[in-house]
Amino acid sequence: MTSTNSNDSKTPLLRIGMFGGGTVGGGVYELLQQQQRSVVVTHICVRDVSKPRDFVLDAAVTTLTDQPSLLFDNPDIDCVVEVMGGTTLAKTIVLKALAAGKSVVTANKALLAEHLDEILQAVTSAATAAASNSNSSYSNSNNTPQLAYEAAVCGGIPIIHLLQSSYSADQISTVAGICNGTTNFMLCAMEQGADYGVVLKQAQDLGYAEADPAADVEGWDVRAKICLLSHLAFGQTVLPVENIPCQGIANVAAVDFEYAAIMKATIKLVGTATVNNDTNALSVYVSPVMVAQTHLLASARGSGNAVAVTSDNMGTCAYTGPGAGRFPTANSVVADIYRIAAGQNPAPRNTGTSTATTKRAVDLDYSAKFYIRIPYADSLGIIRSVGALAEKHGVSIHSILQNPMEDPAKADFCLTTDQCRHSAVTALCAEIAKQEYARGAPLAMPLMLER
Repeated sequence: MTSTNSNDSKTPLLRIGMFGGGTVGGGVYELLQQQQRSVVVTHICVRDVSKPRDFVLDAAVTTLTDQPSLLFDNPDIDCVVEVMGGTTLAKTIVLKALAAGKSVVTANKALLAEHLDEILQAVTSAATAAASNSNSSYSNSNNTPQLAYEAAVCGGIPIIHLLQSSYSADQISTVAGICNGTTNFMLCAMEQGADYGVVLKQAQDLGYAEADPAADVEGWDVRAKICLLSHLAFGQTVLPVENIPCQGIANVAAVDFEYAAIMKATIKLVGTATVNNDTNALSVYVSPVMVAQTHLLASARGSGNAVAVTSDNMGTCAYTGPGAGRFPTANSVVADIYRIAAGQNPAPRNTGTSTATTKRAVDLDYSAKFYIRIPYADSLGIIRSVGALAEKHGVSIHSILQNPMEDPAKADFCLTTDQCRHSAVTALCAEIAKQEYARGAPLAMPLMLER
């Protein structure tokens, strides 16, 4: 059955079935209800229909249900919006919706990072089926099932759409992003002198961090997001996602910000996907990074996000904005919905199906210049020992810095390296930690001191 918008008899009406009625789902519903455009949410599927909601449901238009089949088996629903989270049930929902000939909008970065290639194949199969026999009641000329996921990375920043549509004539060499508002909020507070434990509790009280903050502070959230950005920029998915080198912020201390200030830098948790100029291999990793204060990424403050894209034609461009929150994230979901309604949703810039001859090798032992902080108890010959160990592991020392020593039993100094492999730095730090003078394992992070 074809329906039209009562405000414009020529505008087709896109019927939405939404899974999830929480913070983001409620925001999506409110925006769509406020704007009264050519979209209507006919069904919302939730786990518990008796749970109070923080948005007003128009029962004359929208049915609240806990039965997924009412959405899958409804031929009048053209598009499924998945904002429930998780990867198991969400994967089933996305694949079933596509198999039923429905477009899908999702904000689920974990699902996409783990299963993007499979989901893209399902999109291709659904499009092939739709070309011969459309199951959609939606009368727009472009009723091919589509996938959109703008809200999966950086909340309110339209970085997905930018990579899909604005770099088609360009060649990207690096994507580097501050993609987690919780850790950026924490690091900004620590830079001002706040203690890690205190600022983590503050982030939890403000709703930025979960009761179990591991996904944020260990870098897993950023890992899923940089996996998606890497796919869009380079057409390759690094799987399994757990293979991507990932270091969180738990070991960053006040003294690291002291040394950062000396180097006119700050510290950010950054996901990076970059192509090596010499080998053409793709490296993807997540780590705290010492970022120059003049670098475009350094401008992200509080819970804000930022993504810097370096390409042949445009140099380095930065995109900043809110990385999370009810309405910033809902805005990205609604933008995807409207693009699908208008038949303007872009195809992925790269689908991950390039031939083997065009795919780059993946090198997860990335190269960078590094900052290494060494906690020690003072004694003779420490610099000589560290220098000898660095030579043993093929790490060239660029500089050594040390603040005035207040307590010889509890001191720190740092060194910076020339370009070297992550594995070499890891091995060096492990051996330094075994020395009698070491008070614990050194902390290493890449340097991003060039603008």
